[in-house]
Amino acid sequence: MPPKDNRIDARDWSLFAVLSILWGGSFFFNGAALRELPPLMLVLLRVALGAAMLLPLLRMQGIGLPKGVAGWRPFVAIGLLNNVVPFSLIVIGQTYVPSGLASILNATTPLFTVIVMAGAGEEALQMRRLAGVALGVVGVVILRGWGIETRPGQGLGILLCLGGAFSYGFAALAARRLLKDSPPLGTATFQLMASTVMMAVVAGMVEQPWHLPMPGVATWLAVLGLAALSTALAYIVFFQIIRRSGATNVMLVTLLIPVTAILLGWLVLGEPISMREIAGAIVIGSALLVIDGRVLGLLRRVSSRSAA
Repeated sequence: MPPKDNRIDARDWSLFAVLSILWGGSFFFNGAALRELPPLMLVLLRVALGAAMLLPLLRMQGIGLPKGVAGWRPFVAIGLLNNVVPFSLIVIGQTYVPSGLASILNATTPLFTVIVMAGAGEEALQMRRLAGVALGVVGVVILRGWGIETRPGQGLGILLCLGGAFSYGFAALAARRLLKDSPPLGTATFQLMASTVMMAVVAGMVEQPWHLPMPGVATWLAVLGLAALSTALAYIVFFQIIRRSGATNVMLVTLLIPVTAILLGWLVLGEPISMREIAGAIVIGSALLVIDGRVLGLLRRVSSRSAA
């Protein structure tokens, strides 16, 4: 069960790092695949292939499918709020804004999550957490650079990406209320299966994918990376963190995504790290410490002892 004080233990911080790498890659994969695929078709392939990759694991674990309409209802809700709506909005938004700016806008997810949870009466609106999330978003902007260019439809793209982040906030609320006893592998698979059905209808009506030319090898590799790493594997980790640390805490991973992307560029590609990026990473790290609260509590105890 998630801790009542919203604190995050060492194992969950390591899972956060893994999830930030997996989800951070989605912006790269989206950018590559959108060169040949329309956005809704890309989302359909992402969720359909992700579900197909998880089904054998589901069978190996002996996890049965939900029974009846009532059994599927929670996963339809999660699939809609956690996949169909945000994936579609963000991918369409990426046709108007660069991937770097999209990742910055995605980092507002924990801010929306804190507000949605408080508005629904699930969690108290703690000023410490709200201030920490806001500080983290500032850190992301510093780290990535604002990167706004003059492009047609730029304002629309920003609104679409923010809409996706807002939808993730409601997904966290739905996950908290509806998925208390569902195993992470089952939750990941069932929500992707439900999302596949919904996206098949939407993409079929809007984009008529049967008329599209066959994409090239590079596009298929991007789609497979998106489905296997940024969707199938990422959602197993995502729902594991939800069960251990809570729905609000898991959304903090969006603050880490730009940090891990820059570190991977440095380690794998030999890209230099600027002082601006270091400063942004320090601000993000400070924000996560503020959100977690233990360091502030320790400082208060030390200060009170010194005053005594």
